[in-house]
Amino acid sequence: MPNRIDQKFALLKSQGRKGFVAYICAGDPSLAATKSLAIAFDKMGVDILELGLPFSDPLADGIVNQLAAQRALEAGATVRGVLEMIREIRKESQIPIVLYAYVNPMYKYGLAKFHEDAAEAGVDGLLILDLPPEEDRDEFTNTTGLKRIRLIAPTTPPARMREITVNAGGFIYYVMREGVTGERATLAESLASQVGLIRDTTSLPIAVGFGISTPEHVKEAAKSADAVVVGSAIVKRIAEYGKEPDVVGRVAGFIQPLINALH
Repeated sequence: MPNRIDQKFALLKSQGRKGFVAYICAGDPSLAATKSLAIAFDKMGVDILELGLPFSDPLADGIVNQLAAQRALEAGATVRGVLEMIREIRKESQIPIVLYAYVNPMYKYGLAKFHEDAAEAGVDGLLILDLPPEEDRDEFTNTTGLKRIRLIAPTTPPARMREITVNAGGFIYYVMREGVTGERATLAESLASQVGLIRDTTSLPIAVGFGISTPEHVKEAAKSADAVVVGSAIVKRIAEYGKEPDVVGRVAGFIQPLINALH
């Protein structure tokens, strides 16, 4: 079957638009709430959903996303539970889904079985934070069709960029700031030049994230990238409104101006 990520970027290109990627932690504040948020995001114009697979030691994440993972685990989220929730999403939505994950939970589940079950559940791509490309096993991608989203940092030299992008799929995620996830006041000045260097190594779309939190950020990042990723700013609102009956409406109200700015 055609991959939903590829289809989405092809559609965006044909329409002359840039993509909006929303990150949330699966199971925060509950798996039921995550499903409701996913359905709402699709209806309001989110192009790709990035779901964090809860993990107890998320080294690439700042405090906002760390606490989200902790809340999800305390609420009972498991790998099996997240995959079952994605199956439920697929009954109502075909939004492309990327799992943002660390190796440990996947390894404990069983790497081959995880890939098979994730693909069967309706996952389209994997962004594995702590798995270098040279340690990855291509047969998992080849047999399941899951796209391998690769990360590139501001400190990545061009030679390493080529090594990273050669077996990537779906899109490249450019982490525009050093350090962990989290909101920032301004965007990195090197954004345009770094995206240009990445484009010299791959024809894949480039998404930019780590620090985007305002309509102004979205507009600026979209000048260089094919998609923008907003994560911590959304997760922060889920933390604020997670116990309210209208958490979906509250979070949607924050996201809509960001999507409007992109369009």
